[in-house]
Amino acid sequence: MAATPRIAAGAMVAAACAASLAGCATGSSGSKEGAPGAEKGAPAPNSVVRLIGDGSTAYTGAQPHLPRPERLKPGQKPPQFVVFSWDGAGEDSQKLFSHFRKVAKANNATMTYFLSGVYMLPEDKRDLYQPPQHTPGRSEIGFNDKKGIEDTVKQLRLAWLEGNEIGTHFNGHFCGPEGGVGQWSVEDWKNEISQAKQFVKTWKTNTGLSKDSSLPFDYDKELIGGRTPCLEGQKNFVKAASQLGFRYDTSGVNNQVWPKKKEGLWDLSMQLVPFPGHTYEQLTMDYNFMVNQSGTSTQGDPDMYGRWGDQMRDGLLKGFSRAYDGNRAPLVIGNHFESWNGGTYMRALDEVIGQVCNKPEVRCVSFRQLADWLDAQDPQTLEKLRTLEVGEAPKKGWASFLSARPAPAPKGVPGAPAAKR
Repeated sequence: MAATPRIAAGAMVAAACAASLAGCATGSSGSKEGAPGAEKGAPAPNSVVRLIGDGSTAYTGAQPHLPRPERLKPGQKPPQFVVFSWDGAGEDSQKLFSHFRKVAKANNATMTYFLSGVYMLPEDKRDLYQPPQHTPGRSEIGFNDKKGIEDTVKQLRLAWLEGNEIGTHFNGHFCGPEGGVGQWSVEDWKNEISQAKQFVKTWKTNTGLSKDSSLPFDYDKELIGGRTPCLEGQKNFVKAASQLGFRYDTSGVNNQVWPKKKEGLWDLSMQLVPFPGHTYEQLTMDYNFMVNQSGTSTQGDPDMYGRWGDQMRDGLLKGFSRAYDGNRAPLVIGNHFESWNGGTYMRALDEVIGQVCNKPEVRCVSFRQLADWLDAQDPQTLEKLRTLEVGEAPKKGWASFLSARPAPAPKGVPGAPAAKR
């Protein structure tokens, strides 16, 4: 999140991110599978509401607007999945959370919002946070106030009811060699995850907003994945997360190939895509584009804003096309709600979402929906898909590549059955 009078978070996130250049990390009816289609403010389609704890969260039944994953049929081309995700999701004066909710709904998309737990904790209760290897009450991205928490809860509630996923970006966002998450043990990570859950489950108690509506989910069950600060500490985080029942992690850097599991979790890390005007590839995150354009300054040369945003847009679109026309590997994109370089990266994402999410055979989904689909597939099919390199389409077409038995060769070509006389 960018810095505001209420949450002085984004500026600190940018500073923390600077410690690491790795980043901070259709159904049969004709509508696309994964499209939200929720009415504004619609309740979960279930009359059962069971408050949890102090009522900050509640069980309201199964999440609405989640598509049922289907196993690929023999010879069927995989859909092109695209995941848009947000680190440190929260609503501030820029109103980017509410903006991208609307963008998603308008483009048949759902997304993943990685909530920072400290954004649910007011400044005057900061000492409730006891970060591993740091003194109580310390956070590199600050805390929130009552109004900021109330606004964020509203967006989280609506987002979930529309079929989006609420993940975690943990709490204090510590990067670098001095107490950064890269130095945390498995137990440190378990502690941090427990606290991130706790702040979400007790925001009413900590703010006094007892009459506000609950979040409509059980966060202990909702939380199945996250992205670590600055993409650091993945090794021990994955060990902790696998023991806690998480299903995926997105804290690394991958090429555009089909994912596999690590420590029992789907490795759905962000990816490298072409960087227009350069010979090297770029990570699919706003922060990394910024660093390679204006350095660690979040407000560079205004004359370059348009060009820099176009570079990010075009790089993401090139990565999309490479997969869409090639191996169909899921494309994973991660960003922040920010105003860096005049908001050019937010503009770029608006354009990317509009251009890719409405294409045939494209599903813009959350990590949860992608993990559900992967779990539904024949493991041998996924293993076969993983043999395709970046941008590599099956040489004999998808029908042959994923057929239970090789598709017959067309008549008249080498290897075809002899014509009957």
